[in-house]
Amino acid sequence: MGAGKTTAGRQLAAELAKTFHDTDHEIERRTGVRISLIFEIEGEAGFRSREKQVVDRLTQLTHVVLATGGGVVLDADNRRWLSTRGLVVYLHGQPKDLWHRTRHDKSRPLLQNTDPLEKLQTLYQQRDPLYREVADIVVDTGRQSARALLNQLLPLLRNRCKLSA
Repeated sequence: MGAGKTTAGRQLAAELAKTFHDTDHEIERRTGVRISLIFEIEGEAGFRSREKQVVDRLTQLTHVVLATGGGVVLDADNRRWLSTRGLVVYLHGQPKDLWHRTRHDKSRPLLQNTDPLEKLQTLYQQRDPLYREVADIVVDTGRQSARALLNQLLPLLRNRCKLSA
């Protein structure tokens, strides 16, 4: 959460002339409501069920860059679909850096509590091993700009996928 998946994904898709998809945006498009309202009405379990359907569909597409929600790796099927249907890039960020990026964002339901940094640390401990399990490439996001991240990522992808320059 806050690692830059959507921003980097959108830029990467443009650079590679691929179609960009974001699982959270797709869920909002399908339901007509914000993710925060889904969490409020259906809870996290309801949201994860919707997310799983979208991940299954979007990972079957070709020539796409897909940005997922941060908790997508919690589901074993999602992890399997991501790792067998595409190349997975883990944008790794330390909880403190992620907190700096998300601290004013009221649209993140899991961070609407008394200690968002502690929540990010808990989520990191839970999710980091799962991301590493499925990742083909791990890139540390640190506090770099989206453009700097893209410049770091492109050579790794080109080498891995034999993409044209």
